[in-house]
Amino acid sequence: GKWYIYVAADAADNQTHRIWVLENSNTDPLEGEWQMKGKIADSSDKWAIDASVFEDQGKLYMIWSGWEGDENGTQSIYIARLSNPWTVESPRTRISTPQYPWEKVGDIDPKVLPGNPPHIDVNEGPEILRHGDKIFLTYSGSACWTDYYSLGMLSAISGSNLLDAAAWTKSPQPVFQQSAAASAYATGHNSFFKSPDGRDWILYHANSQPGQGLPIAWTKE
Repeated sequence: GKWYIYVAADAADNQTHRIWVLENSNTDPLEGEWQMKGKIADSSDKWAIDASVFEDQGKLYMIWSGWEGDENGTQSIYIARLSNPWTVESPRTRISTPQYPWEKVGDIDPKVLPGNPPHIDVNEGPEILRHGDKIFLTYSGSACWTDYYSLGMLSAISGSNLLDAAAWTKSPQPVFQQSAAASAYATGHNSFFKSPDGRDWILYHANSQPGQGLPIAWTKE
C-alpha cells in the first residue's frame, strides 16, 4: 500500500555516494507527500549507487553497484536481503565484478574528471527480469562515457539461495551492445516493463553516433 523510491546521493563528493529511500503512503504516487526514510546500507556502508529491489519466494532483496573498499577503481554488483523496504538485514554478497575485456573499457581523462584514478572497471545499473522460474539480472559493463557501455547478464533459479554468489551464472559475453547498423552506441543502464498485452520490453539509453560521451563545455556567458 506504499510507494518507495531509491535514489543515489552524495554530499558534493563522489566518495560519499550512498543509497537513500523515499516513501509515499498515498495510493497515487503523484499525490500525497514523499517522506525521506533515510539511508539504506548493509553494515559495511560502502560507496553505493543504482539500487533496485525485487521479491522472490516471499523475501525482499536489494541489488546495487558498489565498491569493495573505500577506493575508486572497480564497481561491482552486490545483493542483500531486506527486512522491509528501507532496512538491510543481511551482509552484502558480491555476485559480479568486471572480469572480461568488454567490462573493462573505462579510461578517464584527468582534465575532465579530476580526482579520479586513470581507469575504472564498471559493473552498474542492475535490473531484474523474470521468466518462469528463472531470474535474470542485467547490468551495465564498462564506463558509460565510452561507446562500449554494454549489458551483461547473470541468471539464477527462483527459490535458490540468492545470497550465495555460486547461485548466479554469469554470461561471458554481453547480451546487448553497440551496433553501427542500428546507430546505437553506449547501450546501457536499462529497465524492463510489460505492455498491456503481457510482452516484455526493454528501455535503455544510448548515443546515435560514436564518441558522443563528451563533457559539457562552457562559454564566458
